Amino acid sequence: MAKHTTLYQHGTLALLVPGLLRGTMTMGDLLKHGDTGIGTGEGLDGELIILDGKPYQVDGDGNVNIVPDSFTMPFANIHYARYSPLAESENVSQDDLDEQIVSLSKAGNTFFSIKITGSFSDVKTRAVRKSEPPFHTLAQTARHQNVFTRDKVKGTLIGYYSPELFDGAAVAGFHNHFLSDDHKFGGHLLDFHLEKGEVSYQLFDTFEQHLPVNDDQYMTHDFSTDNIADTIHSAEG
Repeated sequence: MAKHTTLYQHGTLALLVPGLLRGTMTMGDLLKHGDTGIGTGEGLDGELIILDGKPYQVDGDGNVNIVPDSFTMPFANIHYARYSPLAESENVSQDDLDEQIVSLSKAGNTFFSIKITGSFSDVKTRAVRKSEPPFHTLAQTARHQNVFTRDKVKGTLIGYYSPELFDGAAVAGFHNHFLSDDHKFGGHLLDFHLEKGEVSYQLFDTFEQHLPVNDDQYMTHDFSTDNIADTIHSAEG
């Protein structure tokens, strides 16, 4: 039972800010810690969404691929899914839905995951083409993201809510990825309108943070010179 209340995270969003984008965990190793999650590949190689143990990548051209166990990542979240129904919602904006979820869950001071399945409209996602060393900073990379849109689409949103006091390790608030039912569209969600969907959530009482201590660049970097919070929120928004 305990494993269903644990959120496992490899890396931090903060390490992406100065461009520490080397892949420091393989997908094979990540999947030992859960069957549902999100993340990004080495060099910000696309956006990941893991559903039912299958790791999908939305690459910089918008294609949806299943990645091998050897695929490496600087950052990812994963958990073993055991969602509970929270609400059935319709005709609601992303911002209003976020407020409703926090209010209904009564979990604003801890980590939880959300899963929304249904019909969406005005969906805007993004993904980045893989960069090569020397890697650019997160702010530089975000300026070259590719944005994809769908007027209407059915699919699944997987996201994580992180409380304010952990801003930097993750992004405070919601971090959501999306995959369409036909596996032809997805990415990091920038905006959406939920036409009709089932909202479920999963509460975590344990946050397991795994750090890339074998990566010399991470271990020797001085984060005190980085504008972590502002850069993360600008890039993630």
